Amino acid sequence: MSDKETFWLGIDCGGTYLKAGLYNRQGEEFRVERQSLQTLSPKPGYAERDMSSLWQACADTLRRLLQNSGISPHQVQGVGISAQGKGLFPLDKNDKPLGNAILSSDRRALEIVRRWQQDGVPEKLYPHTRQTLWTGHPVSLLRWLKENEPQRYAQIGCVMMGHDFLRWCLTGVKGAEESNISESNLYNMNSGRYDPQLTHWLGISEIDDALPPVVGSAEICGEITPQAAAITGLAAGTPVVGGLFDVVSTALCAGLEDERTLNPVMGTWAVTSGITQGLRNHEPHPYVYGRYVNDGEYIVHEASPTSSGNLEWLTAQWGDISFDEINQSVASLPKAGSDLFFLPFLYGSNAGLEMTSGFYGMQSLHTRAHLLQAVYEGVVFCHMTHLNRMRERFTDVRALRVTGGPAHSDVWMQMLADVSGLTVELPQVEETGCYGAALAAQVGTGLFVDFHDAQHARQLTLRTLKPDAAAHAVYQKKYQHYQFLIEALQGFHARIKEYNA
Repeated sequence: MSDKETFWLGIDCGGTYLKAGLYNRQGEEFRVERQSLQTLSPKPGYAERDMSSLWQACADTLRRLLQNSGISPHQVQGVGISAQGKGLFPLDKNDKPLGNAILSSDRRALEIVRRWQQDGVPEKLYPHTRQTLWTGHPVSLLRWLKENEPQRYAQIGCVMMGHDFLRWCLTGVKGAEESNISESNLYNMNSGRYDPQLTHWLGISEIDDALPPVVGSAEICGEITPQAAAITGLAAGTPVVGGLFDVVSTALCAGLEDERTLNPVMGTWAVTSGITQGLRNHEPHPYVYGRYVNDGEYIVHEASPTSSGNLEWLTAQWGDISFDEINQSVASLPKAGSDLFFLPFLYGSNAGLEMTSGFYGMQSLHTRAHLLQAVYEGVVFCHMTHLNRMRERFTDVRALRVTGGPAHSDVWMQMLADVSGLTVELPQVEETGCYGAALAAQVGTGLFVDFHDAQHARQLTLRTLKPDAAAHAVYQKKYQHYQFLIEALQGFHARIKEYNA
């Protein structure tokens, strides 16, 4: 390697890991370092992260990346950050972390969201924000703080999300990256700006002055400060761009460019995204919109925290079992061969706020392999809820371009192809968060004119799985039974609610 070779650094701050990767001008991955992140749950339903510890983990990972790669910090031309969206990373009026960050999987604001739903607030907001209301939205968490921790709420000096916080730690410059803040219910999708009418309707007008400037994904927002350079090993003065909401990063790395391909993302969250030109009205569902990286384009998606995080939790309870063993166990059984169901609602549901997780149909004849197969199926069935809604809007879909951990499992991906009846395409990009963030830095520092130029300069390698017609038929029957079970449980919760009223 020449000491004149140049690199771009991408940081990916997810729900479980922080990763950092170096990429050359051809987009080739040079090295990636990872560090696990701790999620704090001081009370049931809480999901928090110590912000000082997060910054230390980021700095440690960057320093280790540079040391182990053997490159000079001056070879790094730019830095981008991709991160989990929503949640709340507040600073106080002295620019210090204001307690722990609250993550998007947090459910403490459940009663507030229920109250807003009863009062018709989501319907009032949607034409302006193109968002649903969720417990992990910044606005839900801000309202919860106002009602439950008013002293802390009064001390808020800056409202941020994950990559905004890390970018501030690196540069000392505050900003709210547009692809992320556009999905916060603080941003008016029609005007492309903050809208004080929204915070007024939500009863949190006091934070209007704490909202930082909106910045673009590839906009250079600041430079590595001498203080950040000292603990990360990066060179002071290295430019840092706005970055990306992680679902935007994955769509970018999956090569989405038109309405014929959707991007299911399988992680803690089940997300199905598509790219479109402009906003539409009078659609069949209240689809979530966000600003995409190209002018005039939007990312449209359906999402819920109902994906492979359920498997991670379950296998953690069982002890040491490898992903290879899980795949072998599931593959050893006939497809859709049992009447066992799993509802992947450990972190939330896409079938109602009251729904919780569990197995149904379990008998003594069932083995661990049956339980694992039911988890795989339940996750796919939850993705189908979103995929079916998306296909009502994206009517010319020909393929699913899947990203996330389960994309490494041919067993799971074949199941998705069989259940959906669509071709599954697997982009051969190992770290979509790091790579997407590095790509934003390449655009921002002038290596590419824009993201279209960057995508066309990269040859995307895909691996393809075709649906099996016979398996599709048996899975459709089981999927229908899954929907019947969901409807029955919704009825159960409705009766419980009526009984307790």
